[in-house]
Amino acid sequence: MLVCLGLGLLAGAQQPSQPQVKVNMLNVCSPSPEEQQEIASALARVPKQPLFGADFEIDRGRSSLEVGPGFLQPGSGSQMSSDPGVSNWVRIRREFSVQALFSTVQYSFSNDSKNMVETLVFRVRDPKDLMQVSIEDGASAVTSPATMLSTSTPASRIKLERFGKASVVLARCLGSEAGPAPDQSAYEPLFQSASAVLTNYRGLLSARTTVPEELGRLGGVTEAKPKPPSLNKPAAKKK
Repeated sequence: MLVCLGLGLLAGAQQPSQPQVKVNMLNVCSPSPEEQQEIASALARVPKQPLFGADFEIDRGRSSLEVGPGFLQPGSGSQMSSDPGVSNWVRIRREFSVQALFSTVQYSFSNDSKNMVETLVFRVRDPKDLMQVSIEDGASAVTSPATMLSTSTPASRIKLERFGKASVVLARCLGSEAGPAPDQSAYEPLFQSASAVLTNYRGLLSARTTVPEELGRLGGVTEAKPKPPSLNKPAAKKK
């Protein structure tokens, strides 16, 4: 009996220890000065008047929302619906000329029963440190996509994906029951710069007209177009 107990203790002592798990916590509400500089530098390198290649892509689709989409992060102010529902989306992709730092730009617009979200992603051609830059904004789906696209919705999230390093993220953070919203006035220039990039590329990629048209083919909500005056004229009476 004593021998068996001793063997059991010896076997337990020889069991390998559990592997250590490293968790990187991102401070998305108040990035460090170094991270702020990285965001500012990346946004400044986005071309304002790019030279696009001949290749392009326009996609549209509908996705089930059984699992919340990744672009709705906690604290973004977006409301998640208890009904799974569906999301209609449109994606536009263009390629830059070979001289540009970035290889492609991809714009996507997603519309469900609660939210409308725009996402703009720039992918680096030869990633060494920086891999891609993404900018997001969003609005409540109480208005039509065409109306949202006609305004300059401020950016709500900026993300830099880096090679072999943790991402750098700046997001607008709201208050909660646990406490008030943090003071993010120091980061407003970064949000303004990201909003300007998003507004510029919304025009460069013709998103204001393409998105409503493509959503209309999916059965999305679009603004009704007035009929031509000639169709409203009464028919001439026969003598």
